[in-house]
Amino acid sequence: MSKNLLWTGEVSTTEFEPNLLCDVLVIGGGPAGTWAAWSAASRGANVVLVDKGYCGTSGCAAASGNGVWYVPPDAQAREAAMAYRETLGGFLANRNWMQRVLNQTYANVNLLAQWGYPFPTDDEGKPYKRSLQGPEYMHLMRKQVKRAGVKILDHSPALQLLVDRDQRVAGATGVNRQTGNKWLVRASAVIIATGGCAFLSKALGCNVLTGDGYLMAAEAGAEMSGMEFSNAYGISPAFSSVTKTLFYNWATFTYEDGTPIPGAGSQRGRSVIAKTLLTQPVYAILDKATEEMRVHMRKAQPNFFLPFDRAGIDPFTQHFPVTLRLEGTVRGTGGIRIVDNTCATSVPGLYAAGDAATRELICGGFTGGGSHNAAWALSSGYWAGLSAAEYARDLGTQASQRRVEAIGEAGFTSSGQRPLKAEEIIQATQAEIFPYDRNYFRSETGLTESLQRLNHLWQEIRTSQADDNNILHIREAAAMVATARWMYSSALERKETRGMHKHSDYPQQDVNQQHYLISGGLNRVWVKTAPVQETGVKVEVAA
Repeated sequence: MSKNLLWTGEVSTTEFEPNLLCDVLVIGGGPAGTWAAWSAASRGANVVLVDKGYCGTSGCAAASGNGVWYVPPDAQAREAAMAYRETLGGFLANRNWMQRVLNQTYANVNLLAQWGYPFPTDDEGKPYKRSLQGPEYMHLMRKQVKRAGVKILDHSPALQLLVDRDQRVAGATGVNRQTGNKWLVRASAVIIATGGCAFLSKALGCNVLTGDGYLMAAEAGAEMSGMEFSNAYGISPAFSSVTKTLFYNWATFTYEDGTPIPGAGSQRGRSVIAKTLLTQPVYAILDKATEEMRVHMRKAQPNFFLPFDRAGIDPFTQHFPVTLRLEGTVRGTGGIRIVDNTCATSVPGLYAAGDAATRELICGGFTGGGSHNAAWALSSGYWAGLSAAEYARDLGTQASQRRVEAIGEAGFTSSGQRPLKAEEIIQATQAEIFPYDRNYFRSETGLTESLQRLNHLWQEIRTSQADDNNILHIREAAAMVATARWMYSSALERKETRGMHKHSDYPQQDVNQQHYLISGGLNRVWVKTAPVQETGVKVEVAA
């Protein structure tokens, strides 16, 4: 890559290829991003989508099977679905938002069937629509997005947002990973659908998910919500990146000598596994699955079994070592705060969807796993696309005439003497975020000590000399540090145990803390409370 890759200040558009103008720019090419792009284009908007990888194959959804929170419009069934989530999530979910998502998910999944998605049939010959195979799903979404006229820039991560003189978001700029060329897209509205942050933990499909969208949104002034609920860990074979956990419902977890671990297979089993892993290895065997189930399991999630087959292990009859891999905000519920039912952020012209946005609204403080996150991605993406298209239409021709500037300085400063080494920053961040006794089981002392070190890392990013030849990894490192600081600052503020936030100093749920925690800031992180209430969101009846 060339020197002086990016900058902060007014943009001269002569040095970019491509240099594009559109109504809506979508950053991210997973389920949320592709639904947003299709939705905006279907309303007549001129849409550009940029993806860090190849749209249709990158990200966690494309890598494996995905459950979907698909519930037919039966009042009793939907009431049960919502009530279950309320309890798990510490009563932070919002009924209106849950109903909206159930309605839109039902409509959009049925639309996938019309587009030709090959849903399997159940014993009665009816399509089974509660799961999607990632490769087929995302291949179809790329096809539909291109058919709708969306221009896709693959392998083109966004690095900075553009804003106009009124601080309205006006596009983005980035780099093509294959050519090194800088690109610029000026847009009337921008949708961040970059997914969550898994801190390069090697969880399947997650190594493009480094919190980039959070950083760009915060640099524009956007807020985060629920960042304390971002310590999701997925069970994985110790020799594999696959964190699909459904099949462990049929597992027996044991010590190295084969003795079952008490409580490891219960609803609170992940906590038991994490505590055991602090002192010794944990093994599993899928011995509770019947012969018939084993056949169906292999068909349902073939990539789950691929690492076992390569290692010559039969997981149904042989014990294998397991670990817990951090999935962070990918399976957590924290993310960019949206302020209304359009999926708008607090910054004019900026929208958020999918795992990049908070999922507290439907999950509260406990992971939605794959199914609720999948439903949220296709629903919020759809709404963000419609809203961004409408915003662009209202903005009119002035969008192409306004002067814009790039914002965000993290990783671009060059005043320091010490060169900024992204890999060192990433490893230091992981040392604070990965350990179970620091992040999974939290304490006042542990959080405070980690936050001090993370704040020091942020100062190092601010004051070290930037390396334009490695700007993408530097920005990823900066995003991970920023995400970790919002996480731990929020966790320190929530002095209770609620949802996935387990605080050893405050082991009980406190009725007086049944509120959201909003966070933000970069050089100085802040946290404030916001009430949980029915927001008056209109519940649409999906077509």
